[in-house]
Amino acid sequence: MLESSLVMVTIILVVNIVYVSLLTGRMIFTLKGKKYIAATIGVFEITVYVVGLGLVLDNLGEIQNVIAYALGFGIGVIVGMRIEEKLAIGYITVNVISSNPDIPFTRKLRAKGYGVTSWYAYGMDGDRLALQVLTPRRYELMLYEAVKEIDPKAFIIAYEPRQIHGGFWVKKVKGSRLQREEEKVQGE
Repeated sequence: MLESSLVMVTIILVVNIVYVSLLTGRMIFTLKGKKYIAATIGVFEITVYVVGLGLVLDNLGEIQNVIAYALGFGIGVIVGMRIEEKLAIGYITVNVISSNPDIPFTRKLRAKGYGVTSWYAYGMDGDRLALQVLTPRRYELMLYEAVKEIDPKAFIIAYEPRQIHGGFWVKKVKGSRLQREEEKVQGE
């Protein structure tokens, strides 16, 4: 009896982890505008959801099943977020403001493979160099490290663009130099 109860709890836990991970994936693809991928994931998501919920509702008098369902949901959120981090779908736009406009920021970042647009700006305490950098999300942390290496005091703010059209970056770079840079960093 105890063994079958433990098996049921484990099944419910695993089913809900899978369900919430699929839900997270579907939401990510929906937000990225990948409707067919999102719809396909949604088919599997709802199937797993119905099975998991059915198992709990059929055994609602067993509190451990409800707890397993709730724990599976929480763990599924974490697993889904980890999957999203690994997939790193899309692009990130990073705005950098350096308090020292004489630092050769633009040249150094372009040499690493980033598409950079820069301009001089004026801040509260004087001249600044402002940069806008577009990169695939999988290179986001590498970009932050490159910026900090060039100017540890730089102000950095990032956001995800919804749509990208045209420009040097989309036509030419597409991450080729960035990939080599990433491989070089991983080899160290």
